[in-house]
Amino acid sequence: MKALSEKEKMILGHKYVPNDKELLEDHYNAVALCREYSDIDPRDKEKINAVLRKLLSAVGEDTEIEAPFYCAYGYNISVGSNVYINSGVLILDCGKVFIDDDVMMGPSVQIYTVEHPTDAEERFNKIEFTKEVSIGKNAWIGGGAIILSGVSIGDNAVIGAGSVVLKDVPSNAIAAGNPCRILKKKTE
Repeated sequence: MKALSEKEKMILGHKYVPNDKELLEDHYNAVALCREYSDIDPRDKEKINAVLRKLLSAVGEDTEIEAPFYCAYGYNISVGSNVYINSGVLILDCGKVFIDDDVMMGPSVQIYTVEHPTDAEERFNKIEFTKEVSIGKNAWIGGGAIILSGVSIGDNAVIGAGSVVLKDVPSNAIAAGNPCRILKKKTE
């Protein structure tokens, strides 16, 4: 059986070494596309959409991502339709990131899918691993929020500005703080 590449390990959430030649080249390509994206006239929707389709795994109709936008690889990010992502958003998409339809995201939101081991020797050897992040339909993520690896945010949830989201947030909840806590949950 063929051994997995570092890229395959990364995408599957296994321990991997990020300074692998293929991963570095993928990262440099994503950085170049993010820079190109930032330089596009915001009125040139055709060019904006063309670069987004090169950069991201999937991007739905009527989605707007304000520049500057930053990501690690791009190909692990799937964005639904009618999504608005404000400027300065950073997505470290070493693992998969799923952003469903009708999501709104404030400026400078950060999404991290990568983790570093607590074992010092593994960190010294540049070992990493990933956990996917998902954001449900019609969720609203306030500006400056940080969403950590492995977190799932449910449909219609609201995350307050500046929150640090360590744990899943269920559908229809309003959550905020550091660490992020559920403040209110809408019941049917």
